[in-house]
Order: sequence, then structure tokens, then C-alpha cells
Amino acid sequence: MNTKLYYCLAFIFLSLTWSSCKDNEISLPDQLVQFEASEQGMNETDEELSIKLKLNREATEDVSLVIDLTTSGITYGTEFTTSPQASESGIQLRIPKGKSETEFIIKKASDLLLDGDESVNFKIKSVTAPVIIGSTGNLLLKFGPIISIGTTLQLNGLIGNESGSSAGNAVFVDLSNNRQTAVGRSSWDLGFSNGEEFRVIINNLTSATARLTNKTDLNQVTAADTLEAGNWSLGYTPESFNLIDDPLGDLSKTVIAGISPSDGENQVYILNPGTGGGLPVRPWWKLRILRKGNDGYLLQYARIQDQSFKTIEIKKGADHHFQYVQLSTEAKIVDFSPASSQWDFRWSYALYQTAFGTTNIPYAFFDLIAINQHSGVEAAEVMASKISYSNFTEADLAGITFENDVYKIGSNWRVTSSSTEPVGVRTDRYYLIKDTTGNIYKLRFLSFHSNDGGERGKPKFEYSLVKKNG
Repeated sequence: MNTKLYYCLAFIFLSLTWSSCKDNEISLPDQLVQFEASEQGMNETDEELSIKLKLNREATEDVSLVIDLTTSGITYGTEFTTSPQASESGIQLRIPKGKSETEFIIKKASDLLLDGDESVNFKIKSVTAPVIIGSTGNLLLKFGPIISIGTTLQLNGLIGNESGSSAGNAVFVDLSNNRQTAVGRSSWDLGFSNGEEFRVIINNLTSATARLTNKTDLNQVTAADTLEAGNWSLGYTPESFNLIDDPLGDLSKTVIAGISPSDGENQVYILNPGTGGGLPVRPWWKLRILRKGNDGYLLQYARIQDQSFKTIEIKKGADHHFQYVQLSTEAKIVDFSPASSQWDFRWSYALYQTAFGTTNIPYAFFDLIAINQHSGVEAAEVMASKISYSNFTEADLAGITFENDVYKIGSNWRVTSSSTEPVGVRTDRYYLIKDTTGNIYKLRFLSFHSNDGGERGKPKFEYSLVKKNG
């Protein structure tokens, strides 16, 4: 074969091979940006609200957006504003390279009185190429509660770069308002009940533990008392329940006893804040809790090695189940959960229990779903083999039994490891949730793990209104 013919044939072969390779390349889907939902409500008690915009995957370059807004019955700059502020061209936002979301904040004016029919329509006006605007390019924000007909949400369980199986956030979901609220699960240490009883909980989202001492003076309690108090190991034994609050949320079974009206009966406790779910080691605390009149508490606190203590007063409130306190050099009251009527379930790492032989033992779960049992939320599990999610309607509610069990959903919705089931969302079941006002939604999980096309720490689900209250 002559040299010229050889090179000609080789060129043709390589050209065909290159063309074939290009034809077999898998191109990524369009990169989209959109709002979390097409409609949200802002309750009367809300002073501000975060509005999120999300990409369907991480940005490979900085993405710039402009959000336009149109008001109805309310005036920008007088009755509400945004952060960042809107200019004549709109609200300027940026999603940095390597991130997949951004947000802006709606802030209402102080002491604002509204009729509840005021609204603002936000629209993604422009976005830098090659990103394009997704199907939810508009958001109607109403300055009053709404009753959502349903949407798809992806929860933001990650604070930063932590592993999805060690997600740092607890995420509260309000179905009727298409809203999620993500808060660091280690942002509090003690929860003081706002109910008629005087009860205090410790943080089961960090695997916190506590033990009683036989002393009533914090200054007499030292690190040596941690040894005298007994075994601190949160092991796989029934005895470990003595270190934690009741996993089912029974307030009569908290590790810290009910606060007595007689100061002399309230002894010192030692608290280990917990490192559950990959949290860093934190200082241990000694604390004593007294009643403060008929509607409050007095917390005495110090680090275990301190020779003096400080105090903080906690007054009972009406809008939340608990007043949350974060222990630090200067303890402070913090916002953790939304108002008690403004969330339906919480997704988080948490201490629960599991069967061990013929008994139960404490056990920590990731991706654990707790319904808002103290506000009357109820749930039911439905097997798709009986009736599919798509076909379930209001007429099918007649055969359903709702339960107020805090972990009725729990971890049943997913599989993290198994020799008999694939890892990922269980597709053979879905759930019904009766929310705080009696609306009933059907809900199914779509993904939570790389095995089912999702991302650990960012579970995705869809829901739809089955029956509107009233």
C-alpha cells in the first residue's frame, strides 16, 4: 500500500471514530433556575421571610439574576422592603460558582396592619447564559396565609460542606404555605415548655444527655460529679434511656424532672451537649432550674469547672411550644422552630429508639421525620399496592386511620442499607398528613440518596391537597 493511500484511509478511520464518539457523548440537561414554589404566604406574625431560588445543579460559573416585582395593595419601601434592595431594574442576585441557590429577604414594616389580600408577584426577569429560567419563574407572595394545592420541595439540610449523612440543619415544613425553614440543629441546648406544666427538654437532635446530682448549689458541683453521677455512655442498652428525654415526646418523661415551686427541691443537673451526627465536642454544663413566678423560669448555669454561675430568666410565650436557650459564656434565648401553628413536620438527625431483642434501646437516625404532634398534626402511611399515589382522592379517606405518633413517618420512607431492598426512597408507600388546621395532603418522597438520583442531606418530595379544611 502506498504511503498516500495509507494516510488517507487512516484519516477517514479517525474521522469516523471521532464522529462516533461525539454521537455517544451524554450531554447534561439544561441548567435551570427557578423559585422553590409558585406561591407562598406570609403569616401575620412573620416579620420577614426568605425567598429562595435554586439551580438544578451546582453552578460552574457565577450566575447573575435580576428579579422583577409587581405589587398589589402594598407599597414597596413603605410597608415592606427587600434585602438586597430593589432598584429600578429589579433585585440583583448572584449564585456563586460551586453553589446551587441564592435568596433574598422580604421585610415587613413594624406594626403593619394588613387586610391579608395584599400580594407581590416576583418574576425572574433575566439570568446569565447558559442558565435558563425554569417552569417556576414566577412567585406570588401573599401577605396572609394560603392553602397550597401542592408542589415539589427539596429540603436544605446542609449548612456548609458537611457530609449529607451528617447534615447540620433541622428543616421544618409548612405544607399549606409551601415553606421550609432550615435551622442548625445544634443551635440550642435547652427547651423550656410554654405550656401549663414546668418542663425542660434537652436537645435530642445532638444526642445530648443529662444526669441528676444530689446537690442544690452549682458552686459545689465539679467535674468529679460527672463520675459520681454514674455511667454516661449512651450505649445500646435500655438503661441508656435514663440519660435522655422520652424519644416519643412525652413531656412527663423528661430526664430533667418537672420544676418544683419549692426551690429547695430543684437540684443541679449535669448536661453533656452531645456530638451526635458528627458535631464537634463542646463543653459540659452544670445547671439548676427554678420557677420564676407563674409564667417563667430562672436558669442558673456554669461550665462544669467554673466556681461561680450566671443566671438568665426565661418567660413563657404563647406562639411556640418551647422557649429555646443556647448555653454559652452568656446564655441566650434563640429562635429554633417556627411558631407552633406554622409547621407540620421536621426532618433531621435525631435520637429515637429501635428494637433490640425483646426490648427497645436508644438509637440515632438520620433523615428522621417528626410530625408536629403538640399542635395536633396527624399522619397515615398508605401502601401503593392498595391504591396508587396518583389515584388517591378525597373519597379514599374513609378507610384511613390517622395517628398522632410523632414518628409515624419516622425513617420508614427510606432505606440506607439493606440486603433485601435497594438503597433509596421506598416507592411502595406514601403518606397522608393532616396539618395544623385540618387540611389533608398526600405526600411521597422522590429522592434522598445518590442511588435514587438524589443528594444526601437534600431530600426531595412532592405533595398535593386531598381535602381542604371546611
